[in-house]
Amino acid sequence: MGEPTTTTDLIPAATATATPQVLAVAAYRFPHGDAMSNRLLQLARSATPPGGTTLVVNDWPQDGSRPPESPDLPPGVRLITLPRRRVVGGMAGRWLHRYTRPLRVLAALRGAGVRPAALAGVHLPLSVWNLVTWAVLRTAVRCPITVDVLERHDRAQFPRGWLTPYFVRHRWAFFLAGRLADRVIAISETLERHFVGQGRPTLVVPPQVDCADYADPAPTPLDGGLRLLYAGSAGAKDQLAVVLEGIRALAPEDRSRVRLVIAGISRERAGSLSDLGGADPADLDDRVTFLGRVPRDRVLAELRLAHFSVLVRPPAGYAQAGFPSKVPESLAAGCPVLLNHTSDLGRYIVDGREGIVLDGAGADDVRRGLERALLLDDQGWWAMSRAARERAYCFDYRAWTALVSDFVTGVGSSARPASSAEVSRR
Repeated sequence: MGEPTTTTDLIPAATATATPQVLAVAAYRFPHGDAMSNRLLQLARSATPPGGTTLVVNDWPQDGSRPPESPDLPPGVRLITLPRRRVVGGMAGRWLHRYTRPLRVLAALRGAGVRPAALAGVHLPLSVWNLVTWAVLRTAVRCPITVDVLERHDRAQFPRGWLTPYFVRHRWAFFLAGRLADRVIAISETLERHFVGQGRPTLVVPPQVDCADYADPAPTPLDGGLRLLYAGSAGAKDQLAVVLEGIRALAPEDRSRVRLVIAGISRERAGSLSDLGGADPADLDDRVTFLGRVPRDRVLAELRLAHFSVLVRPPAGYAQAGFPSKVPESLAAGCPVLLNHTSDLGRYIVDGREGIVLDGAGADDVRRGLERALLLDDQGWWAMSRAARERAYCFDYRAWTALVSDFVTGVGSSARPASSAEVSRR
């Protein structure tokens, strides 16, 4: 693999203080609203310096939802939610809201008694990275600014291609990260190679979990049938239609033993939010259950009951650049995975050990994988479950605290090499 390298330390490490503070900026339903919120939470925990705190300044989304009044946060993480502002003026109003965010972040810090110039490090996701954010933060802080990059979208993902405003903003932010960020955290080796090639000090950090959050698995015996789970905000990249076709292709006696639970989308919205399109899964009504959007506690409960979580992604560029957060969460719950290898999954998922690896991303590949799963007995499944939980510790945020904290605060002269490999082999 390409190793994280540092060409030069542009910003010196901050002077040590009694309570070193790191700033994390985001615009999510934090701390438990979605996969992006979970990424931010665990990254904030691992970026917190010893004896210090991470201040998460969050601009709650303008989607009608409301932030929790007293969110449950781990020690060392402090939340400042920016005051809600009514966004008017259509596209121009949304642009103004987005580009004034860094000014509102600095005002919130000062209101909380935090001097921006005294921060030990700053990290923020690519989704809130732009020229204005860089200029404002570079003027106000005297520490490294690290951008967390989770994906690289392809034009083919969007029906209108380059005419899609979101896609244009994403690619522009991606370009700026490779040229203006002091440091980059990349979720995969594919992204790491890109940013190292741009001369950015880069650290690979896969999706993180807190293994202590997950209870022991409690599935029903396999002779009663195979329970599959898809959990997440399905998009075209997660090929649910292929999974359904794979179930349909099973022999009738095998198909009757398979049940798929889909958490995150409703049946009514599946056509617009996933690759199902106009496809009607009515012929599988007795085999497929749509739960809709459910709270995190329900997702964890479903993981306990499932025999396998299922994830099929095409071997496309965007799938290689990302890393599905569903996989570490499933492993931590002791739920083996049934998937095809994309991104860095081959480093962590061995066929027959932490799950069943499909030969490809087609319906026949899914069918053959399900046939193998149906042949398992309870003893074989529990061995797989134990291996999954053991592998999950590679993703536990505690395994990454020294690496991430040192990297974000600029401690030392370079990124420590072979980061993801180093942890995954433990």
